[in-house]
Amino acid sequence: MKRHSPMTAKQRGMAIISALLIAAVVAVIAAGLLTRQRVFTRSLEAEQLRIQGQWLLLGALEDSRQRLWEARQKDVLTRLDQPWARAQKGLFEGRLEDEQGKFNLRNLVNRGRPDAEQVQNFERLCGLIGVDGALSRRISQRVIASYDQTEQPARYPMLRSLDDLSGVEGLDPLLLQRMQGFISVLPGVTWVNGNTARAEVLSAVVPGLSLSQAQALVAERDGGRWFINRGDFVNRLHLPQVAVESVLVGITSEWFRLQGQTRREQRRVTLDALLHRPENRQPQVIWSRVGA
Repeated sequence: MKRHSPMTAKQRGMAIISALLIAAVVAVIAAGLLTRQRVFTRSLEAEQLRIQGQWLLLGALEDSRQRLWEARQKDVLTRLDQPWARAQKGLFEGRLEDEQGKFNLRNLVNRGRPDAEQVQNFERLCGLIGVDGALSRRISQRVIASYDQTEQPARYPMLRSLDDLSGVEGLDPLLLQRMQGFISVLPGVTWVNGNTARAEVLSAVVPGLSLSQAQALVAERDGGRWFINRGDFVNRLHLPQVAVESVLVGITSEWFRLQGQTRREQRRVTLDALLHRPENRQPQVIWSRVGA
């Protein structure tokens, strides 16, 4: 019978331990490779979804431009019963809003100087939608400081959207979101579109028009009696003391905002864009923001 020497047994034990260590190292390396492969695969899938989402957003932008252009070709009026105003559903969910149906903060400064009448209109609108008077004055001051050419240099950068006011004291996110439905920021001075504006906006910009009168006017309009020109709008105010030239209300629009999102599996990509539709040219994208 063979007997193994202590040295042989020791060597055999060391060999087994070495084999186990090698196996453990190989397992760790394999696990690391598998983990890196999974991370890489997930990153690749996420990037593919992001690219697909961006293509869908570009498609939504192009579709919106086409809707606006076709509406303009069919009717010079801008109304809420036209196809562009319908919500977009499917792979992209969102809608176009007429930014000229809102009070344009850019109107607070005209020809480089504060416009006292428009400032008063803005503060009246703020009162109608529940914005504190002190806060509305701070907002006015912030806007004027961005555009008043009597101050060189301007104390603040020009505004691109209402979100740029988020730093104003007392303006919390919920109130800012509420204001989005009544207030816009456009590159230049504009009129309010009587065919798309809410009652609060019309009451704020038309001298002597109460909120209840504006609500009745909007109800009549949305029932199908759209304003066909500025004269028609002024006549239906039933305010004989109001001069036509003092009513800065029109019946067409050039500025629109597209907001929406697309979902691909668990990934959501949002879009916010400002579009300009000149009278005789295809609508153009002025700026756009894409976010997750």
